[in-house]
Amino acid sequence: SKVKSENRKTIWNIEEVPEGSEFDDTWDPREQPEYEILFKQCVGTEDVFFGMSGKDPSTACCEDIVIKIKLPETKYSDITLDIQDTVLDLRTPKKKLLLHLPYPVNSKDGRARFLSEEEVLEVTLRVSRKFEFINFA
Repeated sequence: SKVKSENRKTIWNIEEVPEGSEFDDTWDPREQPEYEILFKQCVGTEDVFFGMSGKDPSTACCEDIVIKIKLPETKYSDITLDIQDTVLDLRTPKKKLLLHLPYPVNSKDGRARFLSEEEVLEVTLRVSRKFEFINFA
């Protein structure tokens, strides 16, 4: 069967292009900032003392991803942040970060805050898992 394209001059379909490839611009001379990826999970006393929920300290049981990006000599107003389900794209006048995330996230449900004293942007994203009932049953 033949796939019909909206534009006859295109050489591939939109489904064939991987998510985040539109951000790949290796020609950009801006340097990549230092960053750190942390994983966060919500635990209660039943988890800590009794292990009743079946959670373990692995990243498979974490609910959130926290990304801390060091941005020295940067103002909050200079930061451009775009988050897709598997890609974080950060741009400032001096720095650029294209980060493929370790897990898919809910791109509509996230928080970012700029800690001006530490010159760090902290981005918190909710991990999106397809089979949540299996992971945390």
